[in-house]
Amino acid sequence: MKPFFHECQPPEDAARLLAVCCICVLTFVNCYDVKWATRVQDVFTYAKLVALFIIIAAGVYELAKGHTEYFTFTNTETEVTSLALSFYSGLFAYNGWNYLNFIIEELKDPVRNLPLAIGISCTLVTIVYVLTNMAFYTTLSPAEVLGSEAVAVSFAEKLFGPFAWTIPVFVALSTFGAVNGILLTSSRLFYAGACHGQMPELLIMIQTQRMTPTPAILIMALLSMLYLTVSDIFALINYVGFATWLSIGVAVLCVPWLRWKAPDMERPIKVNLIWPILYLLATIFVTAVPMIASPVETGIGILMILTAVPVYALCIMWTDKPVWFVKGTTEITMTLQRLLMVVGKNKTAQL
Repeated sequence: MKPFFHECQPPEDAARLLAVCCICVLTFVNCYDVKWATRVQDVFTYAKLVALFIIIAAGVYELAKGHTEYFTFTNTETEVTSLALSFYSGLFAYNGWNYLNFIIEELKDPVRNLPLAIGISCTLVTIVYVLTNMAFYTTLSPAEVLGSEAVAVSFAEKLFGPFAWTIPVFVALSTFGAVNGILLTSSRLFYAGACHGQMPELLIMIQTQRMTPTPAILIMALLSMLYLTVSDIFALINYVGFATWLSIGVAVLCVPWLRWKAPDMERPIKVNLIWPILYLLATIFVTAVPMIASPVETGIGILMILTAVPVYALCIMWTDKPVWFVKGTTEITMTLQRLLMVVGKNKTAQL
């Protein structure tokens, strides 16, 4: 919306409404056809790369002219707590590498292609993002970067003149593609949880005509809209970042644990234990230290994780459910099943 509001910031309500519209459009695309969703992802990924390559090219040109005055580390924060919190915003930009694991069931030859896809994507993203940040600092000072709500837009306004409007368009396309990627992959996480009986049975169901996990996609869309109620994006990044890295850290902990408890288990993909151990040490740093520096934000992150406890107790631990409860939840599931035209595995309905 920035190109339409040259002299002022876009209204927050208008931005939220636009975000809701984007989520609804992408939800429809993901519910309608998986191929549509992957094509949308490809197109908007290419658009993002085009924008980044334009920025990198401009940065290289400025660097060749000798603009390195902002490359110094003057006034850099060295406090451990500030360093740990800064990881959340930094890692947020790289978030996405873990989403590939969510769609492993839909990958062709995952034993070969999953490590290959993660290796190529992480390497490419790291190179491109480092060069992009280098480009920003050929033109913008650290104070301008910190004070900007959209660094790429500020960079374009300062360097591209009348063509500055192109970068906000590319930024919008990039975020649009990012939302599509999250809907595409995270909905499969809900689906997998339901397959193991840890989430409502409705989430295991697939649309009869389109063969897409429609209920899981709709839940993801509703949660995404719920996040729009938080106005402070950096606080939201800290909430979700803490919960995300704590959850991933616990998952990675399973690797050395299972190597110890089940050494003979078949492992199609196997890594050296040094990597999960290093990852665990890093996770401890980025989760334990912020508890001291920002207890409120990390506390909210812990509460987000703990919301799963009553769901687990209700769905899994409570095995002796009364007849009225089972009948009521079954009716709700069947009503939604008819409404969405979805079918699931042949098993007794659960909450």
